[in-house]
Amino acid sequence: MTDVKYRRIVLKLSGEALMGSQSFGIDPKVIGRIADEIASAYRLGIQVAVVVGGGNIFRGVQGSAWGMDKAAADYVGMLATIMNCLILQEVLNSKGISTRVQTAIAMPEVAEPFIRLRAIRHLEKGRVVIFGGGTGNPHVTTDTASALRAAEIKADVILMAKNNVDGVYDDDPKNNPEAKKINSISFEQLIRQGLKVMDPAAVSLCQQNNIPIVVFDFAQPGSVERIVLGHKIGTLVGARAGG
Repeated sequence: MTDVKYRRIVLKLSGEALMGSQSFGIDPKVIGRIADEIASAYRLGIQVAVVVGGGNIFRGVQGSAWGMDKAAADYVGMLATIMNCLILQEVLNSKGISTRVQTAIAMPEVAEPFIRLRAIRHLEKGRVVIFGGGTGNPHVTTDTASALRAAEIKADVILMAKNNVDGVYDDDPKNNPEAKKINSISFEQLIRQGLKVMDPAAVSLCQQNNIPIVVFDFAQPGSVERIVLGHKIGTLVGARAGG
């Protein structure tokens, strides 16, 4: 294997990232590019797990705004994540990459149930594993699901993909042109400053399990490969600032 910094990764993708310039659904060009990014790391011998959101199809907060019960809306959102997982699996398979989908909500006709040791075994056998259905519980985000799965499979890092935002800033760069990018920050500083990277529960899980987070711009081609090779891209969130 090429000398790499991270050998087992969890890539967290938002559902919105799959839309591209569309207002709904999946842009085939975008999901193809996402599959290429995963493939580039996979071919280095990296063990790749993926957590995908469902916001391109349905978001729990959207359902709640319509008057749906929050738990019911969240379950619909979980099903949306599984739809995205199955499509990403097929795109990866078409590129010759062996892939398994595991879901937190049992649906054996289309995917495996999440079993921690089986997921680890798939990774060890050189398969990409995509985790769908969040944690299987309402009131929990896919950010927290990615942190939980990373802890369960003993991942070396979570790669937090953002759309056209190349890291963590001290303010919202879309609203404040003077916002400054932060190259590295500790978990404690991130929580204390209230910076919006992942929800606080997810950050706490990463902190407890000493799993660093790299926040990066997924729109920049080759970012995943460069990160696993140790290049300084985006913002590193870790036990202490500076790594």
